[in-house]
Amino acid sequence: MIDVIAFIIGILIAIFGIALSIALHECGHLYFAKRFNVLTTQYMIGFGPTLWSTKRGETEYGVKAIPLGGYVQMIGMYPPAPGEKAKARGTGILSQFIEDGRQASAETIPPGQEHRAFYRLPVWQRLLVMFGGPLMNFIVAIICFVIVASGFGVNQPSLTLESVYRCVVPAGQEATADPDSCETPSPAYAAGLRPGDTLVRIDSEYPGSWDEVQQIIRESAGKDLKLQYTREGVIHETVLHPEPTQRYVFDEVTGSQVKDDAGKPVLETVGFVGFGSRFEKVHESPYYAGEMFVQQSRAVVNVIITMPQRVVEMFQAGFLGAERDPNGPVSVVGVGVITGQIAQLHDVSIADRAATMIGMVGSVNVALGLMNLIPLPPLDGGHIAAALWDGLRKWWARLRRRPDPAPFDSAKLLPVTIVVAGLLMLIGALFIFTDIVNPIRLFE
Repeated sequence: MIDVIAFIIGILIAIFGIALSIALHECGHLYFAKRFNVLTTQYMIGFGPTLWSTKRGETEYGVKAIPLGGYVQMIGMYPPAPGEKAKARGTGILSQFIEDGRQASAETIPPGQEHRAFYRLPVWQRLLVMFGGPLMNFIVAIICFVIVASGFGVNQPSLTLESVYRCVVPAGQEATADPDSCETPSPAYAAGLRPGDTLVRIDSEYPGSWDEVQQIIRESAGKDLKLQYTREGVIHETVLHPEPTQRYVFDEVTGSQVKDDAGKPVLETVGFVGFGSRFEKVHESPYYAGEMFVQQSRAVVNVIITMPQRVVEMFQAGFLGAERDPNGPVSVVGVGVITGQIAQLHDVSIADRAATMIGMVGSVNVALGLMNLIPLPPLDGGHIAAALWDGLRKWWARLRRRPDPAPFDSAKLLPVTIVVAGLLMLIGALFIFTDIVNPIRLFE
C-alpha cells in the first residue's frame, strides 16, 4: 500500500512539474507580447474544453481539459496577402485553406487595434516573442540544475578506486568463477592497486578528475606509466602498463556508432587497466549547472536527429514487446511513471529522491525548449524561421536600395502546419501508448 501511495505521489509531482513547465513556457511568450503592446486575448494551459478561466484586463487566463500543451492567442498572427484586393480568390483546396486562415487571423483584430497585430512588429520583436517560451524553459532548467548541483550535490567519480578487476577475460570467453585461477591479471591488479587506493600522480600529471585519468590511460596503450597513489595515508609508487584494447567509436553528437564506407563499425585502440572509480557526492558551484545543461541538450539533440529511428523503436516496444531504451524518449505518461518509480525507492534518502525529481523537471524543460525550436510550424521554431526569412528579405531589399517588401505571407505555411501537427499528434499518441503498455523500468 505504501508503494502505491508513493507511486501516486511521484506521478502527481510529475504532473505538477510538467504543467508548471508549460505554464512558464507560455509566460515567456506572454511577457514579450505584452511588452511590445501586442493584443493578447487568451493565455491557456491545455487544449479542448475550458475547465476554468478568468479575465484580467484584456486577457483571458484559463485551464483546459487536455494538459498536453498551452497557447497564448495574439491578434493578427498572419498578415493580409499582398495586393489581395486586386486578386481573385483561389479555388484550390490549399488556396481556400490558406485564405480561410488569413480571414480567421483578420477576424481576431478588433476595430481600431490594427496597430497591435503581431505581424506588424519589427522582426527582432517577433523573434523575442516567439523565443520567449523556450527561453523561459531554459531559465527554469538552469535553476533546477543549480538547486541539484549546489544544493543537494551530485555524485561524481573521485580519484579513489572502488573496484580493481583481478582478471582480464579474453573476448569470447566466459569469466571464471574462481579468481585464484586467473591466468591474465588486469594491469591494475598486477601493479598492486587495490580498492580504496587514491590516485595522486600519473607520470608528470596530477589529474584533477576521473575524466583526466581515463583520458591519460586511453592515450597510453602499451606504454608504462609511473603511478603514485596513497593507501591508508601512505604514499606508494608503482608502474602501470595499460593493455591495448579495441573499442567502438561513437559520434559525440548523436551517440551512435561510427561506421566506415562498408557499413562496418569503426574501432579504435585504447588503453585498458581494469579499475573503477568510487562515486562521492560533491556540492558543485552554480556554474556546474551549465555543464549539466549542455549534457542534457546533447541528449535531446540526439533524440531529435534520430527521431525516425526512435519512432520505429517505440513502435517495436509498444506493439512487438521489444526492450525499451532507458535513455530513449518518453511521453508525459513516461515521465510520470519514472517519477513514480523514483518515489518508491525507500532505500534512497528523501533528499536524493527529491534531487532526482528536480533534475527531471530541469531535463523536461530542456527538452521542451529545444523541441519547440525545431524550425517547423506550428512549433515556435517555425515562427522564428518565418520572422528570420522576413528579416532577410527586408535586408536584401535595403541592400539593393529598394522599398521594404510586404510582410512574409506566413499563412502559406498553414498546410505544413497541419501536416506537422498531425505527425506530432500521432507520434505523441504512439509514445503515450508505449509508455502505458511497456514503460521504462529503471530499477528492475
